[in-house]
Amino acid sequence: MNVEELRSVQRTERQKDSLQHLRDSFYRDVADYVVERKAERKQVAAEADDPFSSPEVSRLTDEIETAEEVVESIYERRVGKIVKRATFAAAGMAAEDEGLTSEERDLFDDLVARIERNRETVLDTLAGDVGDAADDPPSEATPDESAPNSTDSSADAGGRAEPEPTPPVDAGPAPDPDDLLAEAMGGDAPSDDDPSPDFPADESPTPDGGARPAGASESTPDADTDRTTLRITRDVGEIFGVDEREYDLASEDVVTLPTPNAEGLVSKDAAERLD
Repeated sequence: MNVEELRSVQRTERQKDSLQHLRDSFYRDVADYVVERKAERKQVAAEADDPFSSPEVSRLTDEIETAEEVVESIYERRVGKIVKRATFAAAGMAAEDEGLTSEERDLFDDLVARIERNRETVLDTLAGDVGDAADDPPSEATPDESAPNSTDSSADAGGRAEPEPTPPVDAGPAPDPDDLLAEAMGGDAPSDDDPSPDFPADESPTPDGGARPAGASESTPDADTDRTTLRITRDVGEIFGVDEREYDLASEDVVTLPTPNAEGLVSKDAAERLD
């Protein structure tokens, strides 16, 4: 196990939509590798006159940090794919569990079981098999038919005056079902006179009548943003640029970034300018 092997696994995981096959002990092997490097760094630091300025200590520190960052990136990418595969398996669709590490296989099995249990609970609730007794409203008390029903009496046995019967309130015409639905959804009822076209929930109209993806501004963010070309010198991961775009940065990548983001990476020795 070494950093180059980890980088190779990371590149393959980025390029494939499916899970690449990893040996069962992959994460344990990485953990053993990091422990060995830390022990070596400790020994080198003890033998050095000034461990803080020792090139070998710095090299080992960079190697340890890079290994930890790369394996974390690998795991995060694989978890998303495992969740998708577990969803298919819980729905009864074919989903292989080959190529998973032991830790990932435990996660996969747990997710499938949880999704299946939750699905059964939801379907039982929709069928009315859960909580019927608790949801039933209390039955109204039936008046005693033997009790006197005379309205001429002005007081009961205790001498208290009986309240005058309340006349029924006119509730007006029954509400339109469309109005109730719109009110429940927090909007106005649909109108036949509304000239606005319908767009999907994740799109909005553009000036030419088309649809713009949600979150996109009317002007292109890149148009007014100065950009700088860099070579990434260490794994950074995902960042959110001032141009409102996400960038996934790995060592040796050559990218063009908004200048404010580029300057931040250069100042942290995570990149070097190419222009």
